[in-house]
Amino acid sequence: MKKILLTAALALACAGASAQNQLNLSTFNGTNLAPYANKTLNAKVARYLFHGWNTISLPFDVPSAQINEVFGHDCKLECLAGVENDGKGIKLNFRDCKGEGIKANVPYILYYAGEAGRKTLSVPEATIVDAKPELTFTAQGTGETVTMGCAKTKRESKGMYGILASDNSEAAFVNVDNVKTGFYATRCYIQLSNGNSTVLNTNHIGSTVSIHNVLKDDEHANVYNVSGVMMAKDATINEILRLQPGVYVIKGKKVSVK
Repeated sequence: MKKILLTAALALACAGASAQNQLNLSTFNGTNLAPYANKTLNAKVARYLFHGWNTISLPFDVPSAQINEVFGHDCKLECLAGVENDGKGIKLNFRDCKGEGIKANVPYILYYAGEAGRKTLSVPEATIVDAKPELTFTAQGTGETVTMGCAKTKRESKGMYGILASDNSEAAFVNVDNVKTGFYATRCYIQLSNGNSTVLNTNHIGSTVSIHNVLKDDEHANVYNVSGVMMAKDATINEILRLQPGVYVIKGKKVSVK
């Protein structure tokens, strides 16, 4: 009898220890991450994904191999690399970053090629980061601040731009003032300093092109690195060619400087 009781107690202790090492992230109302901050846990998140572009931000890293395993090798992952005014509105320049994997608390757009449904992502020994997930840029020409953030807990959508599930093939961010459900946790939004009456245009930065395909000889432009940091302001072609060799983003295009 004592042996049976001892075995049962040991089983309960192991179950308790296992539960303490597990974080099940809520993608509806959100999860209070403060008790888990900087801890290494087995993290699990179940997200409903629509066919097409979705948004996502998580409080832990996910390697690219696991992204392919769960969401499919034909999925795409892009992060905001910079913004500019193209004369028709604000252009949101997104770059491919699937090879880098998902980084904790970075907002992304995720293209899912499969049928709509719930996908479960389990990451063993994930370091939980409790921080504010957002990227902020200043639009060239207008000085307007553009912030891409994530709803850590369910929040209202008033004053925000989001990707509507009914029309997500182009990752178009539109005014979602009238969306009563708001933003659920782990979903991302765009917020502008001047309100949400401006047209947003999503641009997917592709392969590198020649600088002469982007700028004319007498033209000036701001130059960003692929992380969205401005490297030169109102630069000419000759000034750009004197930058350190590498890949830069100019007018929403990737340009290689050798």
